[in-house]
Amino acid sequence: MNADHHGPVAGVVLAAGASTRMGRNKLLLTIEGESVLRLAARRALDAGLDPVIVVLGHEAERMRQELSGLGCRVVLNADHAKGQTTSLRAGIAALPAGAPAAVVVLADMLFVTSEMLAALVQRFLAGGTPLVISDYDGVTAPPMLYARALFPEIEAMEGDSCGKRVVKAHRGEAAVLAWPASALSDLDVPDDYDRALGRLAVR
Repeated sequence: MNADHHGPVAGVVLAAGASTRMGRNKLLLTIEGESVLRLAARRALDAGLDPVIVVLGHEAERMRQELSGLGCRVVLNADHAKGQTTSLRAGIAALPAGAPAAVVVLADMLFVTSEMLAALVQRFLAGGTPLVISDYDGVTAPPMLYARALFPEIEAMEGDSCGKRVVKAHRGEAAVLAWPASALSDLDVPDDYDRALGRLAVR
């Protein structure tokens, strides 16, 4: 499968969930002086992704305010309660026609850096692959880069984990970038937030 490499690679930040296990909106928690949501969007912008689409759902207006002043675009997913797949499809559908690929980011993965996102783009631009995936000591997880040729598959899939199913279907064509297992951390329960603050305090 050939991939068109013309034009800037876009970013899709998934940030629509209700944070039910956290007990409060985890994306509004503060990390080093800014919200988790704003940090994720800023890192995507700092990586050179263009445009950066942020998919919102739960508490959308409050979340939109957190993004004030950043050069990203907001997409509302009215179906966010039906799962992350609906947000992924909404983000992909909102991309401009000229985007050759998109890097999909989960907003609550605090230790995914702008340098990691930029590295996915550079590997894609080097050619030869429609898919660039992240590997954390044997665990495949976001961020993932999908070339435009894969967008129709994402948009057509129903049910959970459509991004993972596309990865599985095209694993043989994928480039793999390896990251430390520690970068896989995300925010699901209150202890995750406490651990993240502790790690950041000793960096």
